Amino acid sequence: MKTNHVLVDYENVQPALAEALLEPVFKVWVFIGAQQAKVKVDLLDLVQRKGEDARVIRIGSTGRNALDFHMAYYLGELAAKDSACYLHVISKDTGLDPLITHLRERGIEAARWEDVFGIPIAKPPSALPEDDKLSLIIEYLIRRGKQRPGSLKTLVGSSAALFQPRLDDPQVHALLEQLRLQGVFELDGNKVIYGLPD
Repeated sequence: MKTNHVLVDYENVQPALAEALLEPVFKVWVFIGAQQAKVKVDLLDLVQRKGEDARVIRIGSTGRNALDFHMAYYLGELAAKDSACYLHVISKDTGLDPLITHLRERGIEAARWEDVFGIPIAKPPSALPEDDKLSLIIEYLIRRGKQRPGSLKTLVGSSAALFQPRLDDPQVHALLEQLRLQGVFELDGNKVIYGLPD
């Protein structure tokens, strides 16, 4: 199967990454601006879970289009190493479109998407069957260990944020009620007590 290189302009768009790009077919390159002080936990989770198949490239200096030039360099390098791969740029910025058009004219599969879910083989977690949604929430809670959400409100918000597009409160409450009935957690007022190992 062809490798799908996903180059994310994190300065321009901060998409939900982890669940969408976990499949081994994706290699992820996240470009962070020199003055960008914060990143989402989702990005850290992706890098940790994918290991060498996810890289963060921090731009060392500021300047007009500095991040775009770095991305252009990596696009060229990846195309030269493996002309049979797919190159996906995640950005709302159209600055790289002429380069992407040029790559396509040379027979290299390249496209720009405004979100990772524009990539045809990236499925949004909210489109998953209900059992997979429950598994996703359980995996998240196990990963968090002792830092799991302590209140029902926080658990609802954290669980909803696992999905793109974000699930609404009634959907999340229905999923969490199933997990409660299965003994994953119980409620003591508004406090959540987990039946999962730390």
